[in-house]
Amino acid sequence: MSAGRAVIAFGGNALVRDDAHQSIPDQYDTVVDTVPAIVDMIEGGWNVVVTHGNGPQVGYILRRSELALGEVAPVPLDYAVGDTQGAIGYMFSKALHNELSRRGMSRPVVSLVTQTVVDPEDPAFERPTKPVGGFMDEATARRYERELGWTIAPDGGRGWRRTVPSPKPREIIELETIRSLVDAGSLVVACGGGGIPVARRPDGRLDGVEAVIDKDRASGLLAAALDADLLVIPTGVERVAIRFGTPEQEWLSELTPATAARYAAEGHFGEGSMQPKVEAVLDFLRARPTAAGLITAPACIAAALERRSGTWIENTPGNGDTQEETQR
Repeated sequence: MSAGRAVIAFGGNALVRDDAHQSIPDQYDTVVDTVPAIVDMIEGGWNVVVTHGNGPQVGYILRRSELALGEVAPVPLDYAVGDTQGAIGYMFSKALHNELSRRGMSRPVVSLVTQTVVDPEDPAFERPTKPVGGFMDEATARRYERELGWTIAPDGGRGWRRTVPSPKPREIIELETIRSLVDAGSLVVACGGGGIPVARRPDGRLDGVEAVIDKDRASGLLAAALDADLLVIPTGVERVAIRFGTPEQEWLSELTPATAARYAAEGHFGEGSMQPKVEAVLDFLRARPTAAGLITAPACIAAALERRSGTWIENTPGNGDTQEETQR
């Protein structure tokens, strides 16, 4: 497709390569390896907005806070999200600046602390499903469940993790600021960790909320509000698959929204892994039916933009999808 405006939503998990590379310098090295794909898109004429997740990182902050309770006051969850926005935003800002400079390009890079409105009555608060922190074996997770009151769950066959509430994003407070920066030519890093969750009082005041918003859903909301032409969600695999991990596994290169929605309803995508990514793209396409969504590995973005890799989800002329089918 021709270049336009794109939102690229990098995952927080992707910044932690494995248990031996959890440190801040290790995460920054991963960001450095990631940003060339962003700058490639800019060189190709795309106007890019970057978002990022924070699942492992916010869990690390909470655990540090718990370990230090005898010395300092605890960090509330919404403030932990704000902490990760600053730290990960700094990583992306510095790495993007350096990559742009290396290529002889000049563009302002802005990392913006972003608040996202949620409904305090969202049923997600009664069912914590958002994984945070590192992976553990079940015995360790059960011990923390007993001793610290954690809610825990298995995550994608890779181990067990702590879970927290993840309400749906409703509104991005700093949207018009983001739009102004993008229109002025800035490369903006926003909605880190899905945005700091806040609830709006009847008088308009904002209160922080103890939750972590899914960054894919928030990125889809942002992309739609910015009238983006493309939502890119980098992940750990080159393409989306159905029947993943079975002998009948099938990699998918192109999907219509209706077909993707049907596969999601049939349970082909993991609830804590690929499902929210596909659903975020579908939400985006409901608001922007002429746009497209792309799910692929970070290293494959360039090839995917040339239709040689990745999974594209989009309405195409004559594919038989209607807006009503997409919304089912």
